Amino acid sequence: MSPSATSPATTSAPEARYPKGFRPRRGLNWGLLGLLYTTFYMCRYNLSIANKSISDEYGFSRGDVGKIITVAMLAYACGQIINGLITDRIGGKKAMLIGATGTVIMNILFGVASFWGMLGLFIAIRGVDGYFQAYGAPGMVKINAAWFKHRERGKFSGVFGFMINLGRFGIFRLGPALLAGFTIVGLLHVPKLHWRWLFWAPSVLCALVAIAMAIFVKETPEEAGYNDVIPDDSPRAADGSHASFSTVFQSIVRNPVVWVTACAYACTGAVRQAVDQWFPRYMQDLYQVDLTSGSFQFLAFMIPLVASIGSLSSGYISDTVFKGRRAPVAAGLYFLETAIILLAAQFHSANAAILFFILIAFTANSTHSILGAAAPMDIGGRRMAGFALGLIDSFQYFGGSLAGLFLGRILDKNMDNYFYFMAPFGLIGGLLMLTILGKVTSPPGKSAH
Repeated sequence: MSPSATSPATTSAPEARYPKGFRPRRGLNWGLLGLLYTTFYMCRYNLSIANKSISDEYGFSRGDVGKIITVAMLAYACGQIINGLITDRIGGKKAMLIGATGTVIMNILFGVASFWGMLGLFIAIRGVDGYFQAYGAPGMVKINAAWFKHRERGKFSGVFGFMINLGRFGIFRLGPALLAGFTIVGLLHVPKLHWRWLFWAPSVLCALVAIAMAIFVKETPEEAGYNDVIPDDSPRAADGSHASFSTVFQSIVRNPVVWVTACAYACTGAVRQAVDQWFPRYMQDLYQVDLTSGSFQFLAFMIPLVASIGSLSSGYISDTVFKGRRAPVAAGLYFLETAIILLAAQFHSANAAILFFILIAFTANSTHSILGAAAPMDIGGRRMAGFALGLIDSFQYFGGSLAGLFLGRILDKNMDNYFYFMAPFGLIGGLLMLTILGKVTSPPGKSAH
């Protein structure tokens, strides 16, 4: 490690230790990784736009569509654990390319399956897609753990949240336009398209970005020619060598902070997926809001916007004010979220629903970024970030799976149950974070500095 990497000044002025050209090269790396993950989200949240169209065409209940959601979530959750381990073996770049290839193929097949309209076929295809999507986050976080230092990772998690929300914004704009038809610069008119195009169009975008990522992204700074710039904070054995896989595996799974964070993250997942998977259907069914209307497009714009603001601000605050501690910020957000959700259940109008969806999106996505991106990098370091991310993020989707079949059946009975479903999860998440307020999510044997 170079002397500059350990000088006292570097704690307060990290930019001084980066050689010329490093930041632009890291920006290119991160930009392409983030853009690819953006297209992953476009290939994932297309189902929320197609939800009602699929039900109307084949007579599926909300519970039926919920089965598709739940299987995809569970496959994603299991895939995160498996793929996190695989990612630490094969590298983040290969992992993301495998995920991109799989999700492109599965989204194309989901659209093709529309010609038969078999619920079981939709469930099976979306389940396989969920598994392939689970390569994305471990791959991206593993690469960025090698490019960002500990006290930069909260800010990275904010950008991570922004790229996710860019994908949501993209599909919320593109999806309704495909269903309603649109004109490009007043010359080319695209007529109304079948909902299957909600799955085909994002696949093309994902494939194009994956090609660019394969060409330009480097796994580590060293591969790009920047040696000894980012210290390797991976867990090490007592003799100073890198610990074996089994040793690090045990150190992570025996770390109570990991499990508290994971359980809290399950609460984030339940709320976040309840909003993301169902808010278009909720507005359509309860308030007859058209997806191309001004009110829906305002909501579809504001949810990703405030989610990005929440991700960026929570990451910055946890890095600076709380010196790398994520739990105090997350605890406050969870309790605020609970209050907002309970308040939302007391109002019954389209405008009130829009306001509360925006506020819930802010809180849910703030905890999503700092617990799902920053904390795993802190815990695992560059060598084990994939597994740490996979383990913690899997719980988000175990929790999120409840927002599929279970929530769908609740909504089949009474749409007014929607917000009450979310409230307990915010409270539980906040209480869990209170138990680790003084903890810093750094790798075993490492300090937070």
